[in-house]
Amino acid sequence: MPELSPRIAVYPGSFDPVTLGHMNVIERASRLFDRLIVGVGVNIEKNPLFSPEERMGLLRQSTLHIPNLEIRPFHGLAVEFVRSCKAKVIVRGVRPITDIQAELTMMMANRRLAPDVETLFMIADGELAHVSSSLIKQIAGVCNEEELSRFLPPHVVAAVRKKVAEIT
Repeated sequence: MPELSPRIAVYPGSFDPVTLGHMNVIERASRLFDRLIVGVGVNIEKNPLFSPEERMGLLRQSTLHIPNLEIRPFHGLAVEFVRSCKAKVIVRGVRPITDIQAELTMMMANRRLAPDVETLFMIADGELAHVSSSLIKQIAGVCNEEELSRFLPPHVVAAVRKKVAEIT
């Protein structure tokens, strides 16, 4: 079994699209670890707006200012991806009301699968704590750019508006 590093953390998610809430967690987690790997995965329970490649591109544009960040695609279990990155910590962004129960269940399953990997829960700051990619997909067709910019990085607003226009 490879030695896992406590200096490396992985933040897995679908990031469809990356939101200001995701960015808040990424920026804060990147200050806690020598290296942060953002894993872009496929969630079979969600209907994606963007392809994994598009999501990785949007994340790369959003995180150019973070020198110790790496973005990688992954398939399968997040905890297996974390171990393949030789990381000891999995970062999970949680919304205070909606995510806690599911995230605790996932954490306990991950502990059974990989007892050497720890889970760090991070809640986005203040007004970003309720923002989700699912919310963005629900409101994108009826919000203008200014409204969407309260939830998304500027270049992501443009990409979402373009994608919604293509679909409708």
